[in-house]
Parts: sequence; C-alpha cells; structure tokens
Amino acid sequence: MSAPDRLGRHRLPQRTRLYEIDALRITAAVAVMIYHYVFSGPVGGSSPLRFAAADEVARFGYLGVDLFFVISGFVVLLNAWDRRPRAFLVSRIVRLYPAFWVAVTITALVSVTLGMGRYPVTFVQYLANLTMLNSLPDIPDIDVVYWTLWAEIRFYVLIFALSWIGVTLGRVTAMLWGWLALTFLLQSGVLPAPVHGLADLVVQSQFSHYFIAGMALCAIHRYGMSWQPGLIVAICLGNAVHRGIEFAGKVGSRYHTDIAAGVVVAVIVAIFVAMTLVALRVTHRLGRPWFAVAGALTYPLYLVHAHVGFILFTRLGDLAQPHLLLIGVMALMGLLAYAIHTLVERPLAPALKRLLSAREAPRPG
Repeated sequence: MSAPDRLGRHRLPQRTRLYEIDALRITAAVAVMIYHYVFSGPVGGSSPLRFAAADEVARFGYLGVDLFFVISGFVVLLNAWDRRPRAFLVSRIVRLYPAFWVAVTITALVSVTLGMGRYPVTFVQYLANLTMLNSLPDIPDIDVVYWTLWAEIRFYVLIFALSWIGVTLGRVTAMLWGWLALTFLLQSGVLPAPVHGLADLVVQSQFSHYFIAGMALCAIHRYGMSWQPGLIVAICLGNAVHRGIEFAGKVGSRYHTDIAAGVVVAVIVAIFVAMTLVALRVTHRLGRPWFAVAGALTYPLYLVHAHVGFILFTRLGDLAQPHLLLIGVMALMGLLAYAIHTLVERPLAPALKRLLSAREAPRPG
C-alpha cells in the first residue's frame, strides 16, 4: 500500500497491464471496420458491395469510437500520472507516430495508384497529414478515420499541461469538474460563434464526456470508488446518452436511414458499465496475456482499413462473392496491421524513444 496523498487517499496496487482493455480496444477497432465495410461504405457510395441484412447491426459500429475515447481518457491519464511532462510527451509520440507515418504512406500510395481519382492526394496534403496537425491549416485528412487523431492530440495537450503542474488526485478532480462545466457552457449555446469555436478547440464538447469519464475511472482504478469521480462518471453517462441520441440523428440523416436511439443508448450504457468494471478491478480475472497481442494490432488496423478497403472492394467487387471478399479484405487488413506492428512499431518505437529521451535527466530519488 502506498503512502496517502494530500487528501488522505491511498493508491491501490497497480498491475503492469490491463489485458481487459486490450480486448475492448480490438473490439472497438473491429466494430469501426465493420461499420465502414458493411454500412457506411455501401450506403454512402464508397463501396459497391451490399449487405442488406447485416447493415442493420453494422450501422452501430461507429460507437466503437466512443469506446476508444473512454479508453483513451483512462489509459492516457494512467500513463501520465507518475511521469514527468517530457517522459509523457515522448511516450505519446512513440505510441502514435511510427505506425501513423507508415499508414499514411500506404493509404496515400494506394489512393493515388488504385483509387481511380476517388481519393485524390496532393504532396502538400501528404506532408501535412504526417504531422497529425493538418486540421489547423484546414488541410483535409487523407483517410476518413484520421479525424479522431486530431481529437486525441488536443486531449494529450490537456494531459501534458496537467503533468506540467503535477498530476495528483485533487488536481485531476478539479480539472474534471472544470472541464465538465465548460462542456455544459458550450452546449448551452450562449457564447458568440467565434468564441464558441475557439473554446471548443480545447473543450471538444461533442466528445469531452468520454475523455472526462475515462479520467474519472482512472482515478477510481488508482484510489478506489469515492463520491466525486463516481458522480462525474454518472454525469458523463447522462451527457453521453443525450449527445449520442443527437449524433445518431445526424448519422441517420447523412445516410438517409434510421439509427435506432434505443440501441445507441444501450451501447453507450454498455461502454460505461464495461469500463467501470475495469476501473473497479472486477474484470481482473477475465484478462488473458494473449489479449495484448490483439490489442497491439488495434491502432494500425484502425489507421489502414478504411480507404484502402474501399478501393479494394471497388477494384475486386466484380471478381468475388461479396461475403468472401469482405472476409478476405478484413483478414488482409489484419495481416497488414500485424506487419506494421512487428516490422515498424516494435523496432522503431524503442529507437525513437531513445532518441527523444537522450537528454532527459534521471528522476531524483
């Protein structure tokens, strides 16, 4: 048992890896891939394949992103808690960029050579995408899924600022209450449009409740349940349901169909229940080391599957039975993700970490 913090709370023993989160990660990635391949691609005109019955279920796969954001709030704060700001920054660069650089390059090459002009890519656009900051100068993403990375980057900036002043339970709690208050202020619509737009770059009111809930659950995981993080999670759940129903309406309008609000609510509640059980250590015995292998493929799979998959479906749609082609492309994306992980992330990440950490002084004590 650790020494108590300034609030008198003892930090609970920590495990080296939460294998349950690895299982949730790969589940979210596969859900998003199925959403693109079975629902949004065919209905939106990006894929010639049609899966009339399956798309009734696949249409809810976009909620995998919601799960990703809760996991990110949990894991990124956990990663930052006992680290210096520079160490946290290095860990995020090493985690995000090597696989991303390769995925952007693969997607750009496939789009230019096989995309038949459907996904044009300029050299300036490619270079801007490599930074992950292309949204700042309003340069389009090379792949439809990259929008979430801009959301993650902005979240990392907040955690970096928190790590700079020092991560404590009290400061985390104060930050979460403040972030929630700003979220509701922006949702109220009382701010002038220019101010609202600038403020929302930081607040991210559309999805902030997921990051906030993940961070509150991280605090629960470290220190046990108490009323403040528990209440924050409950408020975030309520707002997630409210915004989720609203967002489902937008998705339905975009694809000229209905997204059943009841199912959306059920999935969002399931996400919060699953992550709460992880935070409370109820799922500890369900974790298996091999989950880490699947979890390691989540990020590269998410990055490469969308436009490359759509192009393959368009090119091969007349040559194979749709369901066999779907299974084959999904398997190919899994193999490509495995190749990126083993051939790029594993060898390059440690080298990049050594390079970026070379001048970091050792931690006192």
